[in-house]
Amino acid sequence: MTDIPDGFKPHFRKSPLTDPWEPLYSKTVDDAVIIGMRAGEQHCNSRGFVHGGMISALADNAMGLSCAGQHDPVEGLVTVSLNLEFLKAARDGQWLEFVTSFTKTGRKIDFAQGRVEADGEVCAIMSATFAVPAKKKD
Repeated sequence: MTDIPDGFKPHFRKSPLTDPWEPLYSKTVDDAVIIGMRAGEQHCNSRGFVHGGMISALADNAMGLSCAGQHDPVEGLVTVSLNLEFLKAARDGQWLEFVTSFTKTGRKIDFAQGRVEADGEVCAIMSATFAVPAKKKD
């Protein structure tokens, strides 16, 4: 299956960690970045579930980008805490979306929360706290 929902384009933020998980997609809505992907066998553990570590990394990415987008250019947020509650297994072939539904940004600390959906059903809830780096002086 390669169908991609409307509005998603190749993810704009590449990294060596996520390169093996490509193709990743994203779209910006309101003040949030939603990351999407079609789960494949390479994303799954030995029981056929999408690996929780991969879900955690992409949840962190989506929430961090959603917070960063609400600052004037910022050098990059640093994850202080990341929490996920896995409610249901995501499986090979499902479309996953990492949806940030709330952010609170500050000068030193940002907070975000949201959900991970597999084919439109919530499979995890997520929250994170990020440290905002001090602005560099000219």
